[in-house]
Amino acid sequence: MTHEFRKVALVGLYTDSRVAEPMRAIAAYLKAAGAETLAQPEVATEIGATPVKEAAIASYADLIVAVGGDGTMLHAASLVSGNEVPLLGINRGRLGFLTDVSPADMVESFDRIFAGDYSRESRMRLRATLRTSEGEERSALALNDVVLQRRDTGRMLDFETRIAGRYVNSHMGDGLIVSTPTGSTAYALSCGGPIIEPDLNAVVVVPICPHTLSDRPLVIPARQRIEVKLQDRDDTIAEVSVDGHSLGEMNADDCLTIAESNERVTLIHPPGYDYFEILRSKLHWGRDSRNQRRSE
Repeated sequence: MTHEFRKVALVGLYTDSRVAEPMRAIAAYLKAAGAETLAQPEVATEIGATPVKEAAIASYADLIVAVGGDGTMLHAASLVSGNEVPLLGINRGRLGFLTDVSPADMVESFDRIFAGDYSRESRMRLRATLRTSEGEERSALALNDVVLQRRDTGRMLDFETRIAGRYVNSHMGDGLIVSTPTGSTAYALSCGGPIIEPDLNAVVVVPICPHTLSDRPLVIPARQRIEVKLQDRDDTIAEVSVDGHSLGEMNADDCLTIAESNERVTLIHPPGYDYFEILRSKLHWGRDSRNQRRSE
């Protein structure tokens, strides 16, 4: 085994049987390979791992293995802020754009990775900062996306966007998604945004259910800062979420800024990883839907 990954942390929802089984198998594999397994205390006792509080797990691990869906991978990414610990995803979710190793290929993938036969991929992150009218600031890092959305059902949001200090548009609709290339296959895609290849240093700005059909997604260089302000309207309240977690409530006098972060996330891929093959598989490209219906 390569000396690079002596301590491997496992992250996942152990109460889910689909996750627990591969976590136990990985822990047994790592023990046989002479590596130390780390896990949060309640999981560590179940799989024979060294207990480490989850918030501190990146300080001890050489590699973090996320077992679950893309949501688990996003959670693992939130644990490595300020660290350069790479992530590996074992897919037990529905799509698995980020968790690209299947349980069937898990052992072979670990063999190859621990032998040093793997690739590293650096993914960009965004920093969202919500500044209130009282001067309070809250910020968070996004591997997928930053979402501005309405709080009240049936009420549209009126908001203004500026990019690199220049006025872009005044929007009416349900909100706005600002997505990294990683997040371009998530919520942004369902709202009509384009798929951005991960190596492209760009950001996509996607209106959610715009009132004006000409309000279309916009792809911009990641270096350009985005500023969003709500326009003053009776009972206008919005919420900002970062990778699915609430950053806070946003009011008319508040300001949301989104900019490329210097902190990135490193993903580990076994040999044979192909981004476009994943797209073909998950999005069913190249399949004849007519034949598919006949066979059902």
